[in-house]
Amino acid sequence: MDKKRVLIVTQEMQPFTALSEISEIARQLPQYVQENGMEIRVLMPKYGTINERRHRLHEVVRLSGMNIIVDDDDYPLIIKVASIPGARMQVYFLDNEEFFKRKAVFTDKDGKDFEDNADRMIFFCKGTIETVKKFGWAPDIIHCHGWMTSMIPFYLKTAYKNEPLFSQSKVVYSMYNFRPNESFSDRFASKAAINNLEDKDLKAFENGKGVSLHKGAAAFSDALISNGHADDDVKYVLDNEDKPHLQVEDKEAYLKDCVGFYETITSE
Repeated sequence: MDKKRVLIVTQEMQPFTALSEISEIARQLPQYVQENGMEIRVLMPKYGTINERRHRLHEVVRLSGMNIIVDDDDYPLIIKVASIPGARMQVYFLDNEEFFKRKAVFTDKDGKDFEDNADRMIFFCKGTIETVKKFGWAPDIIHCHGWMTSMIPFYLKTAYKNEPLFSQSKVVYSMYNFRPNESFSDRFASKAAINNLEDKDLKAFENGKGVSLHKGAAAFSDALISNGHADDDVKYVLDNEDKPHLQVEDKEAYLKDCVGFYETITSE
């Protein structure tokens, strides 16, 4: 029997970042999944705060060289990789000088969200899918962690719905309370559109006059994961989405429950 393939896409991960609980979960989960007989790939953004020399990042030339379009502009995508000592695990980093060179992650020195966070997110999500296509590696599970990954379910179920590599993939979206402090601009839909998609195709992301990344991501995911201390935004999504849902109450049980959840949704 072939090993199940699990793609973990995360906005952060220890030891490279330590911004929120996502960093810890994204570090522990892929190793646990791998140790339980599944094949993994891990992708995350290469923020300027990550020390390339200390973590021994190097460019993967065969994967680099693509251009990703965001808001009608082309941005080069550079792929780097690093190994996690003692874990027999590699992490792939998506880099671009315009979006990730800065020495901060999501906010400036005054704690204000970067104005181009939406563009950075769109670049990362599009770049992730194109990188996996270059792998030629068809995942059974695509597990997205954090708001920076929230466009991936949408793109997979719309622009890439006829892509054979993802035809059997189940998309799991983990909702965390950590997300941008400010609403994205009213041009979010036109920026996020891809191929022949139009603003109306992103209607699921609308929340009154603003944008709800959780709401949109959940609408296009096959299954959802939330923590027991979910905030009002997460609770609203869960109340309005009838999808397989794992609610994590116990951090100790998370890893085992998550693998069991993968098994359940891939056997349906």
